[in-house]
Amino acid sequence: MAARRSSSKKAAAAVETRESLENQVNAFLKSGGEIEQIARGVSGQVWTSSRQITIGKK
Repeated sequence: MAARRSSSKKAAAAVETRESLENQVNAFLKSGGEIEQIARGVSGQVWTSSRQITIGKK
């Protein structure tokens, strides 16, 4: 039988992750980095022409 994690262990991991991210962001900002706010719904995905091969008679 697989061991189950208690919810307190999950909560502790989430708190640790949040604190780690917060420390990284603070270090980034202190080193002169800037955070750019992107409008909601904007994607970083770049759409290009289709790369699918179309097979047909010539």
